Amino acid sequence: MKLLAVGASYRTAPVAVLEQLAVAPADLTRTLDRLVAQPYVSEAVLVSTCNRVEVYAAVSGFHGGLGDICAVLAEQADAAPATLANHLYVHYDAAAVDHVFRVAAGLDSMVVGEAQILGQLRDAYHWATGADSAGRLLHELMQQALRVGKRAHAETGIDRAGQSVVSAALNLAAEQLDGTLAGRPALVVGAGAMGALGVATLSRLGAGPLTVTNRGTGRAERLAESYGASAVPMTELADALSTVDIVVAATAATEPVLTEPVVRRALAGRGAGRGPLVLLDLAVPRDVGPGVADLPGVEVIDIDRMATVLAGGPAATDAAAVDGIVTAEVESFLTWLRGADVAPTVAALRGRADDVVAAELGRLVQRRPDFTDDQRAEVARTVHRVVQRLLHQPTVRVRQLAAEPGGDQYAALLRELFDLQVPQTSPVDTVPDITSDQGER
Repeated sequence: MKLLAVGASYRTAPVAVLEQLAVAPADLTRTLDRLVAQPYVSEAVLVSTCNRVEVYAAVSGFHGGLGDICAVLAEQADAAPATLANHLYVHYDAAAVDHVFRVAAGLDSMVVGEAQILGQLRDAYHWATGADSAGRLLHELMQQALRVGKRAHAETGIDRAGQSVVSAALNLAAEQLDGTLAGRPALVVGAGAMGALGVATLSRLGAGPLTVTNRGTGRAERLAESYGASAVPMTELADALSTVDIVVAATAATEPVLTEPVVRRALAGRGAGRGPLVLLDLAVPRDVGPGVADLPGVEVIDIDRMATVLAGGPAATDAAAVDGIVTAEVESFLTWLRGADVAPTVAALRGRADDVVAAELGRLVQRRPDFTDDQRAEVARTVHRVVQRLLHQPTVRVRQLAAEPGGDQYAALLRELFDLQVPQTSPVDTVPDITSDQGER
């Protein structure tokens, strides 16, 4: 079984394409079921955030697996596979492991070093576990990836540059508002993970008064209460917009909530002499509708704009330290993977030897009924010792060879020589909650 990572991110696709590919929480299980129903895909984890949509899969063949995954992504996007081809990247085997670990470490994020992706990976892993689409290979990959992310932030200084996407967006917003958000009235649309991070960051920066709105009023009220903010129903969105200077929009809605008519009504109620209304659209699909950015007095900062404006990253020494962690952890995982491939084969070989010994001892008992129980036991122990000694050195050596690059050929050779039928290993049953960080979205 081989690993394959296929996806699109802010690096390769505009927001419009990411919107097409995005999988809502309500559709995650269905999409995972669709993936593992494909002929070449046996395991799948699906990551869908504001910055990326990726599938990590265990496949029986590269070309077949790639075709299967692309077909499901095209179906999700309601687009022809050829339309998506220019926006997708593909990583196979060792490159796939390296990519997943770099994502977990924050090296592939829009804001290099941000830790929120750890929460998103954890959530994707739990979704796959709940859908029974993650088997032994992806259980090990995802658990190791989460550990890599934790190591990167605990052992290096990458956190110095690892601000969240929300923090980076608010820094851009401050540039539109005389360099500071302190004392600026603000509205957060959406009370999920990103909305909660928005309220927390605005509060830390001294913005206020703060208002929260959400389709579920109860959730908005609980979030607002935690930060001394106020909550308003979504039906009063235009009125709330008219009283603020900054808006963080991060809902899970499938259609824009900040439409042109709503924003026009808000602008009419703001009065003259106020600065721009700055809208941070951190949602995929977008929360800000077409035409809003063209309205006078409105500044829209969305994922596309952030990708072109944000620059820089952690210091070279921090980036090099994280790269070193990733490189070492990738090699560790590949060593495990090669060993895991040969272990069932070695077990099958020993099982075959035990069966042969048992059969021969059974025939001996029939031919020599005069043997006492002690004599039979001694013969059995002697034969077992002979077989175990004969198998010991070859099985130890094949485990050593299997841990080296290209070592999977030794397991295949053993299976061929001894005509061994090796069953698939059962998935891991437990899923540890390795990190509690909030997700990208």
